[in-house]
This record gives sequence, C-alpha cells and structure tokens, in this order.
Amino acid sequence: MLEIITSDALAPVRHGFFTRKGGASSGIFAGLNCGTGSSDLSEVVAINRARVAQAMGAAPEALVTVHQVHSADVLTVTAPHTGAPPQADAMVTATPGLVLGVLTADCQPVLFSDPEAQVIGAAHAGWRGAKEGILEAVLTAMERLGAARARISAVIGPTISQASYEVGPEFVEAFLDDDRDSARFFAQGTGDRALFDLPGYALWRLRAAGVGHAEWTRHCTYRDPARFYSFRRTTHHGEADYGRLISCIRL
Repeated sequence: MLEIITSDALAPVRHGFFTRKGGASSGIFAGLNCGTGSSDLSEVVAINRARVAQAMGAAPEALVTVHQVHSADVLTVTAPHTGAPPQADAMVTATPGLVLGVLTADCQPVLFSDPEAQVIGAAHAGWRGAKEGILEAVLTAMERLGAARARISAVIGPTISQASYEVGPEFVEAFLDDDRDSARFFAQGTGDRALFDLPGYALWRLRAAGVGHAEWTRHCTYRDPARFYSFRRTTHHGEADYGRLISCIRL
C-alpha cells in the first residue's frame, strides 16, 4: 500500500508527496524508489513509477520528470517527453492529465497550485536551487500561463530539517554574501559548524516573492528512515547508494 502525504492548501488539485512505502525495490532501496539515476534495477524503478502514476489516476507515460541538476531552470510542459528527459529542476503546466513529478532525498519537493487559473508547478529545491531562485522562477513561469501570484499555494514536502543539516562556514558565508538577513536560518552547531534551516529559508523566499500561501509539511527525511530516503543519512552510514522519493501534482 502506497503512503501519500497531502496538504489541504493544494486542494482541490490532485497531488501527493509519496513516502518510500509500498514499492517493489529491495535492499538499500527497499520501497518506492523512483530514481532512474540510482543503481536500482531499471525494471523495478519502472514498476514503482507506474504505481505512482496509477495512484495519481494517470497512465505511466503521463508521469513527467526531468534530469535534475540543482539549477534554477523551469520547464513549461505541454506533453510527455520523448527520449531523454531535459535538464531542469522545475516544471509548470496548464495541460490537464499531465503528472509533474520531482525526485528528492533530502532536498525539498515543492508543489504549486493556482486552481482558479488551472496552473500547477513542481520544483526540486535543494540549497543551491533555492539560493539561485528556483522558487521565484516557478512563480514567474506560472504567471506566464495565467496564474496570479497572490492565488498560488506552495507546499514544501518531506525534506531535511535544521537539526540534521550541518554545514561548514563557507556554506554560511555564501548565503550571507547574497543576503545578510539569511543569517536567521543558521544555528550554532559543533565547533565551526552551523545548522541550516532549508525549509525555513525556502518559506522566507516564497513569502517575500508574494506567494499567496506557503507551508511545510514538517516531515524530516533524515530522521525517519522507515518512511523516507535520505542522501545525507546514506552518506553517514557508508551505504553505496540511496533511493529517491517522488512528489507529484496534476490537473
């Protein structure tokens, strides 16, 4: 049985932040690994993605993902991709039936909706993408399709929480060089290390950009291995690879 986290803020648009439960993968990937870039068996990943599409009320080919590269690039989608997926880290659409999906394993999945305009978006927003403006770029791309920024709801799904996100001083400086006000999203860690509040930072950016509503589901990927994959947890445990969670939205 698949486990799907939803938010009332995105209703009535169909969406879901899928946990790792209910998939066909085994071993270190056990569960719903939807990452084609992982070393999991490709046929098993395809089964997992087909289960996700079915849960979203769509055919497998309607599930659209991109080759994520930690950029601020947004793709406007009008039909499923043919061939290799293009490089981008977010998508928007006004086309009914398409399922926009983003893959994460500590980075933020962010789903966007303006139900009145019938325009949706999905973003993979790690620290680099959020810092470079991926969230604001999605809002702009949605507006080009007829959405109104003040009507858009944005929901951040399961991501790494501040208590588990230790970073070095050069990381902190990179943010402070952009905006000194971002200091509020760093807490003191051990020695010269700091703890970064990634979802807090993203909510700040979204609200400053004028989004109608923004929230985080408050699920931490690092601290809940039974439900979520985590790149950082995998690294700390010395494992060879990790699964990817999928988050989806459709009209």
